[in-house]
Amino acid sequence: MKLAPPAFAESTLHGGLTPLDDGASPVQAVLIRPNMFDACHVGVVLRAVLFVESVVGVGAMFVASQPLDWLLRFSLLTGGVLPATLTWLIAACALKTRLARLKPVVQWLAGVSWGALAGLYGCGLLGFMGLLQPAPWFASAAAGALISSMLLAGLFWRARARTPAATAARLAELQSRIRPHFLFNTLNSAIALVRAEPLKAEAVLEDLSELFRSALADPAESVTLSQEISLAQRYLEIEEIRFGERLQISWHLDANAMQARLPPLLLQPLVENAIKHGVEPSAAGAQVKISTERRGSTVVVKVTNTTPAGVGSRGHGLALANVRERLLLLHDVQARFQTVYKDGVFQVRLELPV
Repeated sequence: MKLAPPAFAESTLHGGLTPLDDGASPVQAVLIRPNMFDACHVGVVLRAVLFVESVVGVGAMFVASQPLDWLLRFSLLTGGVLPATLTWLIAACALKTRLARLKPVVQWLAGVSWGALAGLYGCGLLGFMGLLQPAPWFASAAAGALISSMLLAGLFWRARARTPAATAARLAELQSRIRPHFLFNTLNSAIALVRAEPLKAEAVLEDLSELFRSALADPAESVTLSQEISLAQRYLEIEEIRFGERLQISWHLDANAMQARLPPLLLQPLVENAIKHGVEPSAAGAQVKISTERRGSTVVVKVTNTTPAGVGSRGHGLALANVRERLLLLHDVQARFQTVYKDGVFQVRLELPV
C-alpha cells in the first residue's frame, strides 16, 4: 500500500510550496495573503503608466496658463516621470517573491520608500538635462511616495480580488463540469461493457478515474496546453463509448503551441459544452472540432461544434462565463475569449500568450 505524499499549495506569502495542515482543504490553502507586487503583466504596467500620466497631466493644469503651455509642461514632466515609473514597476516585478516574504507593514514601507527613490530619480534626470531648475528634490520624493502608495493600493486590491475570484471560479467550474448524470451515464456504459467487452470497460473506468483525479487535484495557477489536450482526449474517449457514431471528432493540433499556459480544467468544459448542446439533442449526432495553432507569440485554440436546428434548450452560459473569467485572471489583456454562432455552427476561440 503506497502512502500519498503531503499535499502542497502555492504560497504567495513565502514564494514557494507550503505543506497543507492536517484537515485543511485545498480551497482553504488557496485563501492566503495576496502578492501585491505582482507587476509582471502587460495589463498592470499599462494601467500603472496611464494612471501616473493622468496624475501628471492633471497636476500640470494647475500651473499652465493655456493649452500649449500645458502640453509643454506635461511633456517635460513625462520625461522624468515615465522612466521613474517604469523603474519602480521593473523593481516590483523582479523582487516580488522576496518582498512577498516580508510582513505587510514592511512591504508597504518598502514600496513607498522605493517610490520616493523613483521620484528622486526622475527629478535627477530632469535636473541633469537642465530642464528643471532649481530641482524640487523634497517635493519629488514626496510625490513619488504618494503615487507609489496609490499604485500599491491598486495592486493590493487587484491581488486580493483575484485570489477568491479564482477559487470561486474553480469551485463553480468543478460543480458544473463533473455532473452527477455524467458520472452515472459513464458508469452505466462501463457496466454494459463488462461482460461483452471487458477491456473497453476497463479503459472507460481508467479515463473516468483520470478525469476525477485531475478535477479534484490541488489547485494550480496554470498548466500547459498539452496537459489540457490530454485530459480532453480522455473525456472524449468516454463520450465516444456513449454516443458511438453520433459523435464525430476532429483534431488539428500544432506541436509548437503545446507549451502555452492556461488555467487548469479550462478546455474540458468547452468540449463538454459542445457535447451537451451539439451531440446530445441531435438524433443524427454532431461534429466536434478542436484545433490549436501558434501564430508568432500567440496560440489560438478553437472548439467548434455543429448544433441541430430547433432541438435542445439554450444554455445559461455559466460555463463560458467561468472560462472567460479564469482566462482573464491568468493572462489579463494578453488573452482573448470569443464565441461565434453562425449557420448552425458554434465556435469558441481562445487566444493565449506563449
